[in-house]
Amino acid sequence: MADRFPVLQVALDLMHLKRSVQIAREAVEGGADWLEAGTPLIKSEGMDAVRTLRDEFPGREIVSDLKTMDTGGFETELAARSGATINTIMGVADDGTILEAVRSGRKYGCRIMVDLLGVEDKKKRTAELEAMGVDLLCIHVSIDDQMMGRTFTEEVRELAAFTKTLCCNTESFSIL
Repeated sequence: MADRFPVLQVALDLMHLKRSVQIAREAVEGGADWLEAGTPLIKSEGMDAVRTLRDEFPGREIVSDLKTMDTGGFETELAARSGATINTIMGVADDGTILEAVRSGRKYGCRIMVDLLGVEDKKKRTAELEAMGVDLLCIHVSIDDQMMGRTFTEEVRELAAFTKTLCCNTESFSIL
């Protein structure tokens, strides 16, 4: 599916695959573009979550939110072979992990989204990540921080002027 902007990404951060598929169907009917097999879902159901979403929604982008910190190439291959078209790598991961993810992503046709959660100097890291060839950058405000009223509006404005690969994740949806 060709990207159009903005893109609505629905994060399926649930424990049960059956309920996740039901929500995904409703989300797609409502106009969602990308479906994310969220970290809790993958931890609960394994890569079957990604495979099921791929089978159920063959024309959609499927994001595997593995939040990879190590073994970037291997985990990206795993995500891609399971049907993901995008895999998430943490921006605080070592450069080698990110570079291996990018190489694997190119080999297996899976884009790399780097999650900037925990990155102190986002502008500096954004430039480094883009130089490494990542496809998407994600500003991520955790559910925990959101519960305390934290927002990311100013960060988005600042980084949007700096990059063209920005994605914003409020943990329940993403806007590209």
